[in-house]
Amino acid sequence: MPPDGDADRRPAVNRDADTHRNGDMQRSRDRPHHGEETHDGVGEMRRGYASDATDEERTGLAHDEVREGHPAVLPALAAALARELVRRVEEDHRATGEAHRSPTPVARHRLAKCREANAEALRTIVRRHAWPTADLVGAPASTAALMILLHTRDVGFQVVCRDLIAQAVADGRCPAPHHAYIADHCAVELGQPQFYGTRIDPVTCCPYPVRRPDTLDERRRDVGLAPLDEQMRTLRLSG
Repeated sequence: MPPDGDADRRPAVNRDADTHRNGDMQRSRDRPHHGEETHDGVGEMRRGYASDATDEERTGLAHDEVREGHPAVLPALAAALARELVRRVEEDHRATGEAHRSPTPVARHRLAKCREANAEALRTIVRRHAWPTADLVGAPASTAALMILLHTRDVGFQVVCRDLIAQAVADGRCPAPHHAYIADHCAVELGQPQFYGTRIDPVTCCPYPVRRPDTLDERRRDVGLAPLDEQMRTLRLSG
């Protein structure tokens, strides 16, 4: 996140990744509590991330397990992973469209099963190869992986992948908006204010609470997102 002063002017995603590398996440089933404000935003994000729940027994994935010890992925395998990720998102789109057109219990069950299967497939990919970055599987497939991740109900798995995505963004291997979307998603699911205002409350049609709203558009600019007002205008026009 951008600082309020001049002490640290690195892009937000790079400072986020430092948080992930330097702090061990405390495992807890309780919701995180917020401390007092800091002056640079980095400690604020560190406190939020440090208190996230990452139950390894529930997710089947630990941070070290998905970060280290993976062999290089051959081009043919990377291409196969890319096709699988895109295919699964296309199936999700079809199932979602059917559930919207005919919101029957059968259609909703079919969508839920589709997303469960997609999440399990992504979990296997991450366990074996770490996060499917854009430089590995291509931008469309990496974006498809993010969409699958956002649709899973396993918040612990989302938190693990959020940290992997933050590192990939810091290394230039994923687009910065990928981290913004998953960071906001995890924050909202954990009862925290979001960082970039990308999660919209479907009831109020307004963003879920955002920390430090006075610097929101600066943070959004840091990760390549348009100002919030522009995003909301686009949503209203498309809705």
